[in-house]
Amino acid sequence: MIRVSIPPSPPPGGPPPPGRRQRLRARWADRHALPRFGYWLLSRGAVVLGMCGALYLLNGCLIGWVNAYDVMTGITSPGAVRPQWCAWPLSLTGWAAIPAIIGAAAGYLITEQIQAHHARELSDVINELRRLAEQPGPPSSSEGGS
Repeated sequence: MIRVSIPPSPPPGGPPPPGRRQRLRARWADRHALPRFGYWLLSRGAVVLGMCGALYLLNGCLIGWVNAYDVMTGITSPGAVRPQWCAWPLSLTGWAAIPAIIGAAAGYLITEQIQAHHARELSDVINELRRLAEQPGPPSSSEGGS
């Protein structure tokens, strides 16, 4: 006599809902479906902004928060604070990286708006205007009259 084991049937109601880790992984994989600006902000913009923020935090702890702000905005020379080794990169970040990030963000937004309103062919516009200008037909007699 041969015994065959039958696997237990799955519980009713389908598979269990995905866990938090699986949902986060799926969200991260879906970032490619974002518009160009959203994708840029999540992929490259977040890295650059994070590095600028870390540099600002380091300088805030070492040279003081007011001095870090003044060096980053160009009010104070990085040579006027101590230690200088961390103030010079912060000054360069405030002088070059932050305006570049703002310019890139503005460029992406402007490009998206231009592409959303790009010109159409004149014949398409004329056909659409003719269609809209046509007189509507007589009203339907679906009213509850006599």
